[in-house]
Amino acid sequence: MKKLITLLTLATSIAMAQNSETNISGTITSNGEVVPFASVYIKDKPIGTDADVNGKYELNVPTGSTTIIARSQGYRSQSKEIEVTDNKKQTINFSLIEDALGLEQVVVSATRNRISKKEAPVIVNVLSPKLFEATQSISLADGLNYQSGVRVETNCQNCGFTQVRLNGLGGEYTQVLVNSRPVFSALNGVYGLEQIPISTIERVEVVRSGGSALFGSNAIAGTVNVITKEPINDSWEVSSNLALIDGETADRNVNLNASVVSEDLSSGVTVYGIFRDRDAYDANKDGFSEITKLTNNSMGAKAFLRPNDNSRIGLDFTGIREYRRGGDRIDLAHQFTDITEELDHNTIFTGLDYELWDDERKNNASAYISVQHTNRDSYYGGLGGGRSKADSIAANNAFGKTTDLAVVSGAKYSRSFSNKDVLTTGLEYQLNETKDEITGYNRIVDQKVNSIGLYGQYEWKPIEDFTALIGARLDHVSVDGLYGIQNIQRSTEISETVLSPRLTILYNLSENLQFRGGYARGFRAPQAFNEDLHISSVGGEQRFVILSENLESEFSNAYTASFDFTKNYNKVQTNFLIEGFYTSLKNPFTIVSTGTSLPNGSILEESRNGSGAYVAGTNMEFTISPNESLFFQAGATIQRSTFKENQVLYEADGDSVGEEDVILDEFIRSPNVYGFLNSNWSINDNFNLDLTGSYTGSMIAPRVVSETGFIKLIDTEDFLDMTAKFTYHFDPIENFHVELSGGVQNLFDSYQNDFDQGPLRDSDYIYGPNRPRTVFIGLKFGDF
Repeated sequence: MKKLITLLTLATSIAMAQNSETNISGTITSNGEVVPFASVYIKDKPIGTDADVNGKYELNVPTGSTTIIARSQGYRSQSKEIEVTDNKKQTINFSLIEDALGLEQVVVSATRNRISKKEAPVIVNVLSPKLFEATQSISLADGLNYQSGVRVETNCQNCGFTQVRLNGLGGEYTQVLVNSRPVFSALNGVYGLEQIPISTIERVEVVRSGGSALFGSNAIAGTVNVITKEPINDSWEVSSNLALIDGETADRNVNLNASVVSEDLSSGVTVYGIFRDRDAYDANKDGFSEITKLTNNSMGAKAFLRPNDNSRIGLDFTGIREYRRGGDRIDLAHQFTDITEELDHNTIFTGLDYELWDDERKNNASAYISVQHTNRDSYYGGLGGGRSKADSIAANNAFGKTTDLAVVSGAKYSRSFSNKDVLTTGLEYQLNETKDEITGYNRIVDQKVNSIGLYGQYEWKPIEDFTALIGARLDHVSVDGLYGIQNIQRSTEISETVLSPRLTILYNLSENLQFRGGYARGFRAPQAFNEDLHISSVGGEQRFVILSENLESEFSNAYTASFDFTKNYNKVQTNFLIEGFYTSLKNPFTIVSTGTSLPNGSILEESRNGSGAYVAGTNMEFTISPNESLFFQAGATIQRSTFKENQVLYEADGDSVGEEDVILDEFIRSPNVYGFLNSNWSINDNFNLDLTGSYTGSMIAPRVVSETGFIKLIDTEDFLDMTAKFTYHFDPIENFHVELSGGVQNLFDSYQNDFDQGPLRDSDYIYGPNRPRTVFIGLKFGDF
């Protein structure tokens, strides 16, 4: 009996020794300042905690040898190997170094899972609020130019239509995501880049090259993922900016933000409001706008709730009311002007998601639904300088009405294995219904697109330095569309199933050098995209796009390869990236001016399948941060966008003397060279200087020079758009910060100087920077 008791006591002691834990605690700082809410966890074990607002943490750690890691967004992670002795408390402090290059940022766009940017198998560029502030960006459209392979262009003097190009492909090839959901519809692609205020954005993740395997169609060129602000701590701020375009035209902006988070970090909410009022700007003093009058009133909120340690519920909502108007005599009623383009948008974005983990954090499941709805009143009218009764009647035909609904819902499951492999699968449903009517022109776009996608991918990590990601998405897409203008009616009934595979690899050639390579297939079903929904003015008449008969789906094959070199020389952080890309297109959608006038005099263009095309080039980026006060980054893209056969841009009808087909073998509005520059100098704790800029090389821009739509091809000049911003920060009292700023955008006034003039102008003949030299001042205050 005594032996049995002895054995039981020994077994119990061994079990207790194996399961015993010891409390460790400490403080996380950086340069003597606390780092609040940093994560502290045990390597390769589901044990961790978060520091409080004062950077202090406590954690129960199993006895024995272990590695403890501290990590916080914006800092380089730090690990310490410690020996934990039973019942002996330890104090482990961490001093983090700022991650000036952003290599350890957590991103979600690469794999649809949270992953370190450095460990992601594809290149992910992250645009931070710090960059948006440095470039004095007010909307998303202002801040996207400052990455390699990315270029934002303005396409209309009357309405300010903007689009983002990735690796030389047009905006319709880029899938814009809001919180990783593709609710940014074709209609939002026309004006939506200017409708999303920077003050609501936590970061923007840009993935160049094909993303259809993860996010479905329309991600041929890549994805732009807009992540809105999460509540992190109790804070509030008010900011106001005043800009004078060309020293005379006012652009006013006011932002309010506040966050509240519970003490146990189990719930929180962020609310924000935006007011923007920009006057119209006339560059050549002909009485017609080059920059539209714009008013944007937006409000929104983002909240989370953690019912327990293993689940999270998220909710977000944004309401946008945007009004814009361009043309002449902005203050008069439409019928008394020569040209008016006016848009009044009411848009709502909302989403709900639920995430669930197991205790070991190896299994993760989520379900989500996101909805976007837009009501739009529009007016596209032109009288060509006339004041006759017929002109007045025609003016009243230009009123339009648009409704747009986008719904995305789905579920995702991921499994992390003990060897660090990750399996991800998901099911997603996408719906987009668009109805755009201008009754007076007898113009209609009535389109419904349904897509059901099943995707899966496997992250294979056979060794520490190698990762292979193989995946595919199977989409069943149906398009039911009616497209009409005047006496022309077209319809589309498409139902097809498409497989989009993807393969990428990451290999750490050394501690400092990484190689990435990949292949992705993409597609776009025949439907109306942003260019097709945009209406522009030419010769006092409107230009309409209609889908051609028997339009076929477009497919792509994208290849990328890159070398990413990172090395720290003591406190000097450096990075150099070179990336080659090649994307081939089969049946690319191209817009052709038919040279045919409609019964009302309007110009007709068709979206047709062109010959095959390809885009090939190189992206290069160099970043250096000598110390915590200095940062410099520059990048350039050298590319060629070419049709495999000559492409018709203007198709002569044979009735106009001296006009013939206009053909070319390269993409329009696609410069072969463009780049960017970002630099920051923290002079001291109070003063900060930012110098940023973008370069746009020469390109081919089409210019309509006759009432039939005949096109002349123009070789544009190149542009260097530089911004200098000076910031002064001070704290009059504790927990109250004040920031004063001022500077100049487009410092050298590098701006287009050959705009078309008068009521008969081609409003699409616009290129280069989005504004001339602009002086700005700003004020921000609060607890931020």
